[in-house]
Amino acid sequence: MLGELGGCGRAQLQPAGPVSDAERKILLDSVVIMLAIVIPTILATLGVAWWYRSSNGRARRQPDFVYSGRVEIVVWSIPALVIIFLGGLAWISSHDLDPAQPLPSKSAPLDIQVVSLDWKWLFIYPQLGIASINRLVVPAGVPLHLTVTSASVWNAFWVPQLGSMLYCMNGMAGTLYLEASRPGVYRGESAMISGDGFADMHFDTDAVPQDQFDSWVASTRGAGPALDEAAYRELLRQSVPPQPYTYRSVRPGLFTDIVMQRLPPGDGPSGGLPGAHPVGLQ
Repeated sequence: MLGELGGCGRAQLQPAGPVSDAERKILLDSVVIMLAIVIPTILATLGVAWWYRSSNGRARRQPDFVYSGRVEIVVWSIPALVIIFLGGLAWISSHDLDPAQPLPSKSAPLDIQVVSLDWKWLFIYPQLGIASINRLVVPAGVPLHLTVTSASVWNAFWVPQLGSMLYCMNGMAGTLYLEASRPGVYRGESAMISGDGFADMHFDTDAVPQDQFDSWVASTRGAGPALDEAAYRELLRQSVPPQPYTYRSVRPGLFTDIVMQRLPPGDGPSGGLPGAHPVGLQ
């Protein structure tokens, strides 16, 4: 567990997309700006402690000292400048990295619909008519237009090496744009505790070259069950799938019916992880 947590921490400093790269720059810039007040404070503390040591007879003590305009300017101007710079950085970056802002690219974005379930992730490719559980396969270098929702409790979708986290809420659809700049396998996870199966609610994001992605789509269409209403209702049951799997077809309008609550939501955590039930693998 400690190794996994350490890997998540490093992932934020190992960006694999334009969004995560921009977020790392913001993090590093913020640290540098804050050092402008941290370093002088540390040096001043050490300097005062050394100068006013009991053995220093040259230290001039002023027990009646109350006010100094020069001291006030220094102790207020530096923090004020730090806050101004940090505020400007946050203001600009919050607009530039708006999750719903399309990413500049010559390629058209790939639409992916994300549904948070107990305790698994459903990825629907509406343009391709296929779906997968706990595995997100995407072409490298192509923007991803993710629309996220929850079929149960409040959750959070996050692939740290690709960028921004977005909350998934039942009855609502959020928009998130991401991109994997290079091929690789990037860990995705739930960033919101949602019951006993939360620890296993993670997935791999496989960024592959376009030709490999096309091959995966073709093979997916030729195997596996169909994701119809009955199969979706089976997914609502609380479970942790033992391995990722795919659906060769998806009922049209399924995601819209989930968001509009035409299909029932999941029961939500009820206490006690149920027995391993290999959903969709019968």
